[in-house]
This record gives sequence, structure tokens and C-alpha cells, in this order.
Amino acid sequence: MWSTLESWDQSLFYKINTVWTNSFLDHNYPWYRDDTMSYPVYLFLLVFILINFGWRAWTWILFIAINVTITDQLSSTYIKNWVHRLRPCQDPAMEGHVRMLLNHCSGGFSFPSSHAINHFGAAFFLHYTLKNYLGKWTYVFFFWAASISYGQVYVGVHYPLDVLGGAIMGSIIGYIVAAIFNKKVGLPELKTVAYS
Repeated sequence: MWSTLESWDQSLFYKINTVWTNSFLDHNYPWYRDDTMSYPVYLFLLVFILINFGWRAWTWILFIAINVTITDQLSSTYIKNWVHRLRPCQDPAMEGHVRMLLNHCSGGFSFPSSHAINHFGAAFFLHYTLKNYLGKWTYVFFFWAASISYGQVYVGVHYPLDVLGGAIMGSIIGYIVAAIFNKKVGLPELKTVAYS
């Protein structure tokens, strides 16, 4: 069964990385999926929270920090070192079949994608804690997480199953942390009208 799944995974990777490509994505994905590109999103959210909730926002900031720590450590410290899956750009079985769009092959192991687990964990946490304030705009976080995760395959550093596994794990963690936050702490009512 694993050999069939691995074959499917490699085939889909090849399609995304080599066949379903265009110059716009080739130019933009290497910088778009970089961690530093998410900083403006985090800054906006921090400013939004601090302006609207002031000192009462410290628990929300603490919980999102806990959420990111759990997803990142689970991926980078535990699962990757347990599974030991090679990245496509390091895998001898994929030699000559990987179109690298970065100037290096990322270090470490491949499963799960840390970008996917971290971004989907954040997306679920942000959606479930801010949907009463930002309304439908919170769905943008899912598009953001999905597009960055897809980019990991597109640039050649992850297989589709790495991204899918990371997305599922991150979603579960983000949902659980958000549920605990909403039940135990929660954000107070806004004095201004919520966005919709």
C-alpha cells in the first residue's frame, strides 16, 4: 500500500513541480512562500488586537504563541526526526525529476511540511478566535495557508503528502487550541461594529 501511495505522491509532485507551471508562479512562489512574507500579516493582526482589546489581548497573544510552538516543535523536533522522509530535492529516486526554484534544497527532513502545519495551525486558530470580529474575512487565512503550502511543492522542497499531512495536523492543533481559548478565556465584545 505504501509503495502505491508513494508512487501517487511522486507522480502528483512531478505534475505540480514540472507540468502545471507558469512564469508568474515561477517568479513569485520563491519569495511568497518564504517565512518573512508572513510578517506583515502577523503585524496587522497584532495591531488589530492591541487597538481593539488593549491589555486584554495578552492572553490571545499567549495562546497563538502556544499554538505556533506546538505546531512547529511537533513538526520539526519530533515527527520529521521520527519519519526521516527525504525531500524531493534530496531523494535519489527523484533525481533528474525535480525543478528547483530555490537556490538551495532546504535542510532537514520532509514529512510533515513545517510551513503547512504552522500556517494551517495559525489559520484555524485565527478563524475560530476572530470570526466574530472579522466575519467572512477570516476565510482568507485558509487561502493564505493553502497557497503557501502548495508553493512548497511547486518550488520542489516537499511532496504533496508532506503538505497534506502538515495541513491536517496543523488544522487539528489550531482548532483544539482555539477551542480551549474560546472556552476558558475568549476575547471580549468589541465596542465597534464587526467587519462582515
